Amino acid sequence: MKDWPERLVLVGAGKMGGALAAGWLRSGLDAASLAILEPNPSAEIEELAASRGVALNLPAPSPDVLVLAVKPQTLDAAAPQAAPLVSAGALVLSIIAGKRIADIRSRIPAARAIVRAMPNTPAAVGHGVTAAFASAETTAEQKRWSEALLSAVGAFYWLGDESEIDAVTAISGSGPAYVFALTEALAAAGARLGLPAELAMDLARGTVEGAAELMRREPSTPPAILRRNVTSPGGTTAAALAVLQADDGLDDLMARATAAARARARELAG
Repeated sequence: MKDWPERLVLVGAGKMGGALAAGWLRSGLDAASLAILEPNPSAEIEELAASRGVALNLPAPSPDVLVLAVKPQTLDAAAPQAAPLVSAGALVLSIIAGKRIADIRSRIPAARAIVRAMPNTPAAVGHGVTAAFASAETTAEQKRWSEALLSAVGAFYWLGDESEIDAVTAISGSGPAYVFALTEALAAAGARLGLPAELAMDLARGTVEGAAELMRREPSTPPAILRRNVTSPGGTTAAALAVLQADDGLDDLMARATAAARARARELAG
């Protein structure tokens, strides 16, 4: 039995907010406990609200937990609607990329307990990864609520310092896009080697999905071991890895890419 808050308001129900709402309901949250505020609801959110009896864009009660799931550039527009709902004893749970606890508090002055979290889009299928940091004012019960809400859509981790959130954003927050880009690149490489484009994409997608499932099923086996298990000395995989692991190869490319993502996350603060 999860430790759910009795009254929950979700501000913003785009891809990420919608995935969270669906995950909460799938994991047993009482639909009557949830209210969604979204000025431009998608057909999926409208269907979710109608089919499950979730209040959508109706006057919302003062919640135990207010979840901010808007885009960073729309925080200033959303804050005047959200701020009056927050009492001094409420928890604000923010999944807004780049916005610090101090940034949230400046828009919602009554907020004292604030949890800043970074989930990712596989939350939509229950396989998200989320890391979070709680302000000093956050109570043990509010931390339990946060963990219940965020673990409902996948793995959850607490952080020891708020500054780590920007690195989390660069790794797991943006990480699904890197995997999708890798899949695109692998498929494009297959087409350049002469395979029909559709077959190349099917092979690339299936390979990425299968490798991910193998890691999921063998959590105690490091990826380096899994890699070595499919790499015969002097074989075809070894030839490819010699290119990927060159000094300016995949490790360097990923380091530069994630550094750029972290830098952008820091720029979004304020």
